[in-house]
Amino acid sequence: MRGYTKAGVVEEIRAAGGEIFAITSETQSLATEAQESWDFGFTSTGDPHHEILDTCRKRGWTDLFVNTATRVLNQRTWLAHPKGYFQPGVLALAKDSRVLYRWRCRPTRQNVGGAVERPTPEYVWSQVKSRLDGPMEDAPLDHTAEMDTNPPPWPLFVSLLLAHGWFIRPKTFPLGRDDDAPSAKPINMFPRLIGFVALWIAAFAFLPTLWVGLALAAWAAFVWPGIAEVNREFQNVPEGEPDSA
Repeated sequence: MRGYTKAGVVEEIRAAGGEIFAITSETQSLATEAQESWDFGFTSTGDPHHEILDTCRKRGWTDLFVNTATRVLNQRTWLAHPKGYFQPGVLALAKDSRVLYRWRCRPTRQNVGGAVERPTPEYVWSQVKSRLDGPMEDAPLDHTAEMDTNPPPWPLFVSLLLAHGWFIRPKTFPLGRDDDAPSAKPINMFPRLIGFVALWIAAFAFLPTLWVGLALAAWAAFVWPGIAEVNREFQNVPEGEPDSA
């Protein structure tokens, strides 16, 4: 969300007579805390019971994917998702409720279960402006948006989570509020990962292959339940519509 302020898009939207809001499936207290800590420059509203999302859905404006499997994320005891968390989306409305732009995240392995890859603020604003005085029908869902990042491959992401958990169990990375060490950044897990792989290579080079192989198989069996849990809880929905039941 900070990208909209940094890119000057918030000022441009207001200069055009509009306003911008952030809506999160967190509680209002956490939404307010994020607004103040990250200095959005606009209002952040908590929607933990998905009432705003339900309104958008009923009016045909947008629908979002929702993840109710949150045990891995809830390793952080301060998080609160009573109905699960909805995946990211962008919705722009005209004063007459006409949809000027809409995009929603389809969570897959390619975007790390929806954790990364968003339309750039400049691209979103350009699409909105192109329809302000354009067609009177609602804008279709954008499937070809200009994205802000290149997500890491899923196996690499899981490996970095394992490195963060010291190869005992995958551990999620801090979200800025965690009282965690500065080393707990994805990029700083690479030395751990390289060192771990190097140790196994050295073990196979200098120790009996059978015993090292058995040790590696035992380690894999030990960490697999944690990996399987990550695979289950990070959504992978390559096709279909959100479950709005």
